[in-house]
Amino acid sequence: MADKKATLTLDGEAPIELDVLKGTLGQEEIDVRALGSKGYFTFDPGFTSTASCESKITYIDGDEGILLHRGFPIDQLALHSNYLEVCYILLNGEAPSAEQFKEFKVTVTRHTMLHEQIHHLFRGFRRDSHPMAVMCGVTGALAAFYHDAMDVNIERHREIAAFRLLSKMPTMAAMCYKYSIGQPFVYPRNDLSYAGNFLNMMFSTPCEDYVVNPVLERAMDRILILHADHEQNASTSTVRTAGSSGANPFACIAAGIASLWGPAHGGANEACLRMLEEISTVEHIPEFLRRAKDKNDSFRLMGFGHRVYKNYDPRATVMRETCHEVLNELGMKDDLLEVAMELEHIALNDPYFIERKLYPNVDFYSGIILKAMGIPSSMFTVIFAMARTVGWIAHWKEMHDDGVKIARPRQLYTGYDQRDFTSNIKK
Repeated sequence: MADKKATLTLDGEAPIELDVLKGTLGQEEIDVRALGSKGYFTFDPGFTSTASCESKITYIDGDEGILLHRGFPIDQLALHSNYLEVCYILLNGEAPSAEQFKEFKVTVTRHTMLHEQIHHLFRGFRRDSHPMAVMCGVTGALAAFYHDAMDVNIERHREIAAFRLLSKMPTMAAMCYKYSIGQPFVYPRNDLSYAGNFLNMMFSTPCEDYVVNPVLERAMDRILILHADHEQNASTSTVRTAGSSGANPFACIAAGIASLWGPAHGGANEACLRMLEEISTVEHIPEFLRRAKDKNDSFRLMGFGHRVYKNYDPRATVMRETCHEVLNELGMKDDLLEVAMELEHIALNDPYFIERKLYPNVDFYSGIILKAMGIPSSMFTVIFAMARTVGWIAHWKEMHDDGVKIARPRQLYTGYDQRDFTSNIKK
């Protein structure tokens, strides 16, 4: 909604009037679309000051530590909801009634199985492949198996694709793990929750039943909720960009997975665990803290602070509580977990961390939880992708529902001016 105008004045030219837009929450934004017709474009590498779309899904205020999904605070959702209910909210905009949730849950549950031929697809990968490489490939390949509803211009097809991706992602994620360790795939079970089903597919074997621990099940459910969506991050923007061309939904989500795999994005909790392994024991912490505070040392503490949240990460508050619940339940004694807990204590009390607001973030705690559950670090980003799929789908659907416009960023060209070509190759 344009409430006021901004005027851009360029030397020797008539002023250009631009609309100033104001959303429900957040800062005002200058609509620069009119500049193109005047022969100008804006220059903003990384889109740090540019809104690429209009959205009603997620709102973040990093300075205040606020994260809202459809207006609902993330901590309320994590503590009083479950992942599938949050999925419904992200996809539909409102909290479901009991009857709506029952129908939604049944639909998701009954589509968790994969086409049997996909099992053979895994055999084309090396056993030591990174699970994210496999996840990316298999997700894209779904278009070859479920091509009956891929017309993105048909609303019903978009809905079917959304359910298929949401339902089948945990099955594929667990298969990536089982394949990497040489164990047989475990089929999904309709009597288990979304999180419980994933844990069962991860850890059960044909030799013995696996009993899902309710504390671990709740922890996994919260991890999924806290990673479900995070506004216009790199992977979500990638999904929107890919989707703007009319690409099929499986290709778009595969593109999101590829973007998420980057260490500056979804690989943060894996990097955090590698840092803990490097520190190795509590006795080494003072040395590494000294290095972290030394501007001339390349060592950095992973899992502290956040690019968006200049205050405390609102997800970390819930994740911290969950982390301690899991550790108490398992009663584990582990050097890396002891290092993590000591680092947490220092970060919450050391003036160096407090003054710079370098609080433990969601990646710090989720990595500890997943390790305590027995999940290898190579699977951390796969689980992140599984959780974020619903956010990607919600943004993909919103983009198509609102009328898609193909993404076409501009550039500041700094190469050669036009010049004549002369071949240096002897004829």
